[in-house]
Amino acid sequence: MTEKKWHFLPTLSEEKLEQLHQKTTIPIPLCHALFQRGISTFEEAKSFFTPGWDGIHSPLLMQDMEKARDRVISALEEGEKIMVYGDYDVDGTTSVSVVANYLNALDASLITYIPDRYKEGYGISILGMDTAKEEGCGLVIALDCGIKAHGALSHAKKLGLDVIVCDHHLPGKELPEAFAILDPKRSDCAYPYKELSGCGVGFKLLQALAEEGIGSLDLLLSQTDLLATSIAADIVALTGENRDLAAIGLEKINTNPNPGLKALMSASPNKTQWRIADLVFGIAPRINACGRIKSGNFAVEVLTETNFTTASEKAIGVNHLNGERKFMDKEITESALEMIAQDPEHAKQKTTMVWSEEWHKGVIGIVASRLIEQHYRPTIVLTKSKGLYTGSARSVMGYDVHEALEACADLMEQFGGHKYAAGMSVKEENIAAFKQRFEEVVSSTILPEQEIESVDICGELELEDITQKFWNVLDRMEPFGPQNMQPLFCFRGLKDNGRGRILNDEHLKLEVFQPEKGNQAMHAIAFKMAPQFREILDGKPFDCVASIDSNVWRNNFSLQLQIRDIRWA
Repeated sequence: MTEKKWHFLPTLSEEKLEQLHQKTTIPIPLCHALFQRGISTFEEAKSFFTPGWDGIHSPLLMQDMEKARDRVISALEEGEKIMVYGDYDVDGTTSVSVVANYLNALDASLITYIPDRYKEGYGISILGMDTAKEEGCGLVIALDCGIKAHGALSHAKKLGLDVIVCDHHLPGKELPEAFAILDPKRSDCAYPYKELSGCGVGFKLLQALAEEGIGSLDLLLSQTDLLATSIAADIVALTGENRDLAAIGLEKINTNPNPGLKALMSASPNKTQWRIADLVFGIAPRINACGRIKSGNFAVEVLTETNFTTASEKAIGVNHLNGERKFMDKEITESALEMIAQDPEHAKQKTTMVWSEEWHKGVIGIVASRLIEQHYRPTIVLTKSKGLYTGSARSVMGYDVHEALEACADLMEQFGGHKYAAGMSVKEENIAAFKQRFEEVVSSTILPEQEIESVDICGELELEDITQKFWNVLDRMEPFGPQNMQPLFCFRGLKDNGRGRILNDEHLKLEVFQPEKGNQAMHAIAFKMAPQFREILDGKPFDCVASIDSNVWRNNFSLQLQIRDIRWA
């Protein structure tokens, strides 16, 4: 585990902090946290603490939306068959499920299609468009993909198919041939919020239908739990409209979830309140496992099932696939780490790139993230698929790996993605040159501060500051995610009171207090830190960075610290 840099975030002056505190009655430490989110007035705080439908923009502000809406209405009125097409990850499968659920409620004639990860690869495929034609579809709604699918969309046009692209990835220099392209990141799109998930773009199309009287707002809102799942899983910004949509979706998840989602949630029977983090770690891996191990279609079957009993039976299969995924993930990560350990050049490099034709394509993205936990640097993991080496790239905080890959474009057959995650395919004979170029590009562009994992700290806190009022305000700062991360606080001079223990040989379960501040004790958990810090159990004092979380066990509510990093006091 690499050493982290503790970075204390800037804050308001004492005078302005006191003014914000007086106007809002929010505890001073959380006034710091608000300012760090760009909030410094009562009005801004009021808006932040009341996310909801008032913050949702008109879908008609999006380029091509009227054209796309009218084409869907025409298909519905004429009974034309529609293919709802989407990527095989969580964002793609929730997108397909949301649109299919909405249109099925309108008695639309439709089929769903998720490309085979191994036979067709990412995005809109030729086979998918051929299938749409063979099935008698006249319209294809492509979700979470398509913005760079020039070849497949040209093919679709020749087949006489109208394709509406609903994507959120960065476009290339030229847009592909499609009937309509909905993507807030289009340079000519004036839509005021650019960070929607792929499912979010599809949701806006449905919103346009609902506002035209095709369906209803209630039908639209019934899909927000799946939308919130996509927002959580795709790690998009939890600001603005995304935060509003996520808040609405979380309310539905905690009151009346989609039958398929409810079946997946049943794997965590003790959880009484679901948050964004629970979706990221508890639901998203299960949905993703379908596309990684079997087929994304299996996830869509679960999420479009209307009968809870049937959905529960299917969810058992999903959980089994997730078990397979976990095994592969662990096995390949161990293999990759061994490969890195045997490379004498790796310690001198700014990047990690490993490959093997034996690794399972479905988990290499997860493995790349695991490698960054151990070796903090932009990372690419490749495996052989259909004669090419297919890979996943993951990046470190602040560094744009997609931009780095653009400088290597001539050595790849194709690539695409985001600032922090991307995919690519490379000919075997180009791998060595690709590895060298990627290293050269990253070495010349990465900043020194990006090479050390940084922990952003809201401020210092004492255990006695954590009152019920403090928790009530902190809890309302949810939903947390990128650009609205859960506040982390620094605690000094902590000791375990003798009740601590080690869990599963790797985690520390503690009961901590600050001897110089009193005897108030608080439960704390430090995941995977037992090997380095087991002396804590002997009473050795330490400082830490931690979040404050709720814990419900057998209907008993308590607060605990989730420790993110430790230093000896």
